[in-house]
Amino acid sequence: MKKILLGFALLFGTAQTQAQESNLQLKGTVIDTVAQYVYLQKFHNKMFTTIDSAKVKEGSFSFKTKVKTPELYGLSVNTEDSPLYVFLEKGPINVKLSPKKYYSTSVVEGSESQNLFESYRKSKEVEISTFITENPKSIVPAYVLYRNWSYRLTPEQITQNIALLDKSQQNSTYVKELKELVTVLDGLSVGKKVPDFTANDPQGKSVRLSENLKGYTLVDFWASWCGPCRRENPNIVAAYKEFHDKGFNIVGVSLDKKKENWIKGIQDDNLTWLHVSDLLFWNSAIAKLYGVRAIPGNYLVDSKGIIVAKNLHGEELQTTLRSLLGQAN
Repeated sequence: MKKILLGFALLFGTAQTQAQESNLQLKGTVIDTVAQYVYLQKFHNKMFTTIDSAKVKEGSFSFKTKVKTPELYGLSVNTEDSPLYVFLEKGPINVKLSPKKYYSTSVVEGSESQNLFESYRKSKEVEISTFITENPKSIVPAYVLYRNWSYRLTPEQITQNIALLDKSQQNSTYVKELKELVTVLDGLSVGKKVPDFTANDPQGKSVRLSENLKGYTLVDFWASWCGPCRRENPNIVAAYKEFHDKGFNIVGVSLDKKKENWIKGIQDDNLTWLHVSDLLFWNSAIAKLYGVRAIPGNYLVDSKGIIVAKNLHGEELQTTLRSLLGQAN
């Protein structure tokens, strides 16, 4: 694996500069669909926002939109679906766009950043520090650190990896947001107090966290659209049934977008505890306040809001509660 990554460095390690605005030279063809438009989307905070569209004419499309490059964008034929992730750069780029298999059969030519990104995704067990060290000037490892590794690392580890990036990437959007995340996470270590918040429950009633801290409370971040969250919910339900009478409570914080989906998820999974959401997806103010970059995620706090443990999943949650509360009667 290391030999492969060294090859990446030789090809792409010196190719990147700081992002600048320029007009795209992006064109392509659409296959496996009768879609009439291709949508160009900007990536931010794990979400894509449509910034332009191009009419498909005889199977072809083109964009000359003024955007920052190199940077991650999305191309799609339907704004409701997850798009093709594509790193756009200055110079001509050609795309063969197919929505089949979540755009996985699409082909991008002309972007060295895209080549590096696709090579990284095909590789396995690649340590982020190695990837950055061998490609310090590329936007791709900055993105990967932000998107795929930030939730696995301690604040210290995030800072150490940021330092491995070339100065040309230190002012990138990803690095700026990572530095903000480090500041948040530094204040959310075990033994520190969680920030208070107020949000609405499914009935529209305002709920304040600090007024609902009794015994030990799990501040649980999830969403109805999150497969791993739904698979984890039975474990949380089991823990709640076993320990609720002994002082275990839960405040569920959803990153849902649609209220009806949120409520249905609560009902379908039998989540019989307090729930709140601002229905803002990854723009959730509460998620940002708690440095949540992946779900399911949680904080176990005592009656004063002091963090006892973080990200307890599966049997680990029940083991921790047994230690704190003892066996249920």
